[in-house]
Amino acid sequence: MSKRIKIYASEDVATHASAQSCWITRAGKVYDVTGFLQDHPGGDELILQYAGKDVDEVMKDVNEHEHSDAAYDMLEEYVIGRLGTGEATVSDDWEATDDFHPDDTDTARDFEKNQFLDLRKPLLAQMWEANFSKAYYLQQVHQPRHLATSARLFGPDILEMFTRTVWYVVPLFWGPIATYLFLRSLFQFTGPLPDFWTEPLLPLAYLPQIPLSSYLKAGACFLTGNIIWTLLEYTLHRFLFHIDDWLPDNPAFLTLHFLMHGVHHYLPMDRLRLVMPPLLFYTLQTPFTKLAHVLFPAAVANGIIAGAFTFYVLYDCMHYALHHTKLPEYMREMKKYHLAHHYKNFELGFGVTSKIWDIVFNTYLTT
Repeated sequence: MSKRIKIYASEDVATHASAQSCWITRAGKVYDVTGFLQDHPGGDELILQYAGKDVDEVMKDVNEHEHSDAAYDMLEEYVIGRLGTGEATVSDDWEATDDFHPDDTDTARDFEKNQFLDLRKPLLAQMWEANFSKAYYLQQVHQPRHLATSARLFGPDILEMFTRTVWYVVPLFWGPIATYLFLRSLFQFTGPLPDFWTEPLLPLAYLPQIPLSSYLKAGACFLTGNIIWTLLEYTLHRFLFHIDDWLPDNPAFLTLHFLMHGVHHYLPMDRLRLVMPPLLFYTLQTPFTKLAHVLFPAAVANGIIAGAFTFYVLYDCMHYALHHTKLPEYMREMKKYHLAHHYKNFELGFGVTSKIWDIVFNTYLTT
């Protein structure tokens, strides 16, 4: 299909229902007939009453006005795209079970029917060259697909390796950093430390001499960081990863959305894309850690960051577990809650480790 022929959702067409912008659909095609309104033999009122709607039946209705072959030929001059009619797998009556695992998607049939992304090919180039509207993208990306192996984003292996992350990379990479920052906070509450870039090593031999007051202060900051992370987890998920309403209808922005979170909703059971690659989390955390050091003394900032990083590690490991492992009672309940975000209503249920902020901000999802 040519890039000039765009795939639209019915929601796109419905927004063009006036004399200033009049779209209609027929036989799966989308037409912009704004320029034809004044030339319509029956007057523009006959078309405007069906603006934003399908006209297939009314054009065949002899009681309304039987159209000639020439009329159908003329209509083809105004075609601007195709109406996407994807399958719906998300539903309000969906309910998770402890042994939930969906069947694999028939990739050939899926692409033939939906004309969205071909799961047999690298996905990033397809997103960049996309010929579908934002509404159709959002409709499709929130209808989960499932593959036995991880889908490819890039063609070259050297690029692909940076998009796949085994879950245990997160604690192995960020766990030592969180521990180091907490120890640094401890020492800074006890006395001055050289700048990190001057002397990154800590005087660990003096650890037994650190007073209880330093532990209490660093511990309070650590707990504050835990709480701050739960709020960040909620707000980033809701207002950055699900920025659907404000997302520009442009391939570049749709591709960015897809890379950040859309691919997770599109392929929610992909084991290698359930935790953040270290580079992505590094990018996301940088402005927040810099802000902490602007607002607080170094000892306080490092304690808070250590607590936030620790809860981030717990968050990502728990996120993986919610999709793929058998869990204790609390986590089984959170698994049902999180999977309902994918398979029931992606506009609610943003909490992963806790429901508390969903309750506070009225985005609680009933499972």
